[in-house]
Amino acid sequence: WLKHFLAQGDEAESAANESCLVVSSRLRPQAPSRELPFSTMPEVLSLCKGPKEAYEAFADKGAELSRKSIPKILHQSVLAGVYIGFGGMLSLTVAAGIADASKNNPTLQSFVFAALFPVNLLLILLTGGVLMTGASATVPAAVLEKKAHWSSIPKIVAISWVGNLVGAVIFALLVHYCDMNTGATAELAKKTVIKKCSKDFMKTFIKGIGCNWLVCMAVFLCGQAQDMAGKMVAIWFPISCFVAIGFEHIPANFFLLPMGLLAGADLTVWDIFIKNIVPTTLGNFVAGSIFVALNYSYAFGSLGRNNKSPILVTRCSQEDLGEPLAKNDFGLKATPACFPEPVKEEPKEGEGGSVLPAPAGGAENV
Repeated sequence: WLKHFLAQGDEAESAANESCLVVSSRLRPQAPSRELPFSTMPEVLSLCKGPKEAYEAFADKGAELSRKSIPKILHQSVLAGVYIGFGGMLSLTVAAGIADASKNNPTLQSFVFAALFPVNLLLILLTGGVLMTGASATVPAAVLEKKAHWSSIPKIVAISWVGNLVGAVIFALLVHYCDMNTGATAELAKKTVIKKCSKDFMKTFIKGIGCNWLVCMAVFLCGQAQDMAGKMVAIWFPISCFVAIGFEHIPANFFLLPMGLLAGADLTVWDIFIKNIVPTTLGNFVAGSIFVALNYSYAFGSLGRNNKSPILVTRCSQEDLGEPLAKNDFGLKATPACFPEPVKEEPKEGEGGSVLPAPAGGAENV
């Protein structure tokens, strides 16, 4: 009796496992032209894209940006400059407040400054803001993948550079007008601008490369994560890393340098332009276009003659960019170029199906 009971239990368990596998295989999307044997476990669904899919979404982000009009790019760039000011002011205020506590341990002040600064990148990346540093990688990646024309690179980089400058300077002027750039905050701002303008051209240029390499990896990882918590972690670590190290980020400097000048630093606008803004801008652009876009195009994209990922994922946000989109047979707008086009199944011979003739008046009356 016991042997018979155990044998029935094993048969029931096998049947339950088989039904679970069938149901799970029906619920999850199957990769095209890939049939797995029955004995293979179902694939685990992840909230994080693989590096190949993340790079392809990274390039699609640049392609989408290249399709935007100049006013839209400038608008999002100015907002990004303002958000840079929010994070920079937060870091200056709090880090300046622990100046006495960090006299014997200067690393404490640097850590607090770096830990708070990434709030600006969180605001920018999750609201569609445009930073010159990120655009210097996403747009070249789109060009390398033949999704954008090369002329988009200088156009978008220049517009976003100007927009970031305008937004950050306006925010710095408003903060100074409200008497918030005083006391310990003003002292830290002066100390920061003097330090940033004390190195020679080549050293600042190399520090710009190191900075934007990390910033672009934050953009890369943010696109790789698919939930809010994952995106926050993906942004926080690389950004706090470059700030704590002391690398040079041109949008951040657009806010910090004017704050130091307004606080009374013994420097001129020409000094900060030649000693910091020019080498930092060049270093940031080289890092984004070569050290990130070129490297990952070779690793996962067309530069390395790689095949596209068979996994169908949503690669960028769906935006109405003001372009007339064609209508399909159901009178609906077609999907943007960064989304995979739906595959229309044609009736096969011998299946007994027939195609109905189009109604009078064309597809508009369907």
